Amino acid sequence: MQHAKAGDALPWTVLRYPPAMEALPERVREKAIEIANALLEEGMDDGRAIRIAIAKAKQWAARHPLELG
Repeated sequence: MQHAKAGDALPWTVLRYPPAMEALPERVREKAIEIANALLEEGMDDGRAIRIAIAKAKQWAARHPLELG
């Protein structure tokens, strides 16, 4: 599995994502990647986008347990 490194070209994908997302369940990680890429498009820096995306993806998962299936 490849992980993104500082300075790598984005966007992140399900095969190439930040190491901080490694421990997330697959569907939650997919949502975090989606959120992080959107934040990056808005100009947010990588570190902040990753932290926010993980938190928001966990919130999403809590509200959508059937989609984690």
